[in-house]
Amino acid sequence: MAKKQPAKAPPPASAPILPAPTTVGGAAYPLSAVRRLALHTQGLTTPNGAESTPDLDAIARTIHQLVCVQIDTLHLVQRSQYLCLWSRLGTYDPADLDRAAYGDPADRKGTRRLYEYWLKEASLIPLEDFRYSLTKMHHYRNGGRRWFLNWRENPENAALIAHIMGRIEAEGGLRGADFEYKGEKRGSWWDWKPAKLALEGLYNEGYLMIEHRVNFQRVYNLTERVLPDWVDRTEPTPDETHRHLLIRALRALGAAGPHHIGHYVRIGPKAARPVLNDLIRTGEVHPIQVEQVGGGTAKYLIHRDDLPTLQRAADGEIAAPRTTFLTPFDNLMWGIGRELQLWGFKQILECYKPAPQRIWGYFCLPILHKDRLIGRFDPKLERATGVLRIKALHLEPGIAPEAGMVADVAAAMRDFMKFHKAKTLVIEASNPPEFGAALMRAM
Repeated sequence: MAKKQPAKAPPPASAPILPAPTTVGGAAYPLSAVRRLALHTQGLTTPNGAESTPDLDAIARTIHQLVCVQIDTLHLVQRSQYLCLWSRLGTYDPADLDRAAYGDPADRKGTRRLYEYWLKEASLIPLEDFRYSLTKMHHYRNGGRRWFLNWRENPENAALIAHIMGRIEAEGGLRGADFEYKGEKRGSWWDWKPAKLALEGLYNEGYLMIEHRVNFQRVYNLTERVLPDWVDRTEPTPDETHRHLLIRALRALGAAGPHHIGHYVRIGPKAARPVLNDLIRTGEVHPIQVEQVGGGTAKYLIHRDDLPTLQRAADGEIAAPRTTFLTPFDNLMWGIGRELQLWGFKQILECYKPAPQRIWGYFCLPILHKDRLIGRFDPKLERATGVLRIKALHLEPGIAPEAGMVADVAAAMRDFMKFHKAKTLVIEASNPPEFGAALMRAM
């Protein structure tokens, strides 16, 4: 009788588990199908003019679909969080995003649908996901930023924190500007006065939340005063948080590599890998083989519920007819390197470069035309005169300004101007020059 072999131990959770990728007809999924899936899950396949009514419900649904939207301070045109919604909904009232984020002034706590916190940078996040921010809040409380713990141990700083909390308890929501600072003038934007540093630390730790904004300045109030009563406050384990966020990120991306998924919600490879491996092991997530720009294939992951959608895209049942412009911080670009693999497009934000080193411009918006990223432009809204000034307009190499494409870009530009209440379009430079000339004629 043969000697019985001992059972093999299962591989550790961190070991990469990559079963044979799912293919279509034995070949990799075509690039066009993966692009259309990605645009579909990002809410970027609605035909121009066929958008749903852009009310509070549509705004809340869109942000839930995207997981969150990034908040940014730059406002050469509308700030990024507002542009991200315009790209998908067309012209809407930006005040509706403010109402979704901060509630109606008469009842902020009862009517808000979103909250501000860290996810992909500073973000607006659906309140349904609040409990998954508790993991990060407690990380901060337990020394996630050691410098802040050391800072608050100083008796003067501890007294300042107590003073700030006392004032907010007595007076309600306050801004950093409401705390007088008599020290030396600060020369760098990150070198905050002590009260602002304390407010941000208390916000990171979850003791304070952003109640609303005044001229884009944060107004901080006690969390229990800001958070609606219906919000689930049950704290998940770190593993549950990572699992939830990685699934949400994958569903928003459609299909992506493991590092793209983690980047979408700022979960590093060390924490993401075992969770994704377990999701593959249980069959909730599937590896697939996809074509990429320039030839060759890549191994991506897809949620099992999105496999039928990918097949519909491969069969031509899902189209991508939309033409729109994307903020440099758009969610479509959050998987680092994925825009190169799927679109051959390198997203670069050059606002932090000295002007002579910029290739594209200060705040370039990518141009999405159907399922391609065909170019970019650097806009500046002159609010006093109603002039939308395009300082530079670029087509990607190999893209010709054919008539149908120019007409679609012109239609998107008209809605972009409507959204910004701009009356006049000026194009200062175009590459190639005939693109700018054709666009002006089509306007």
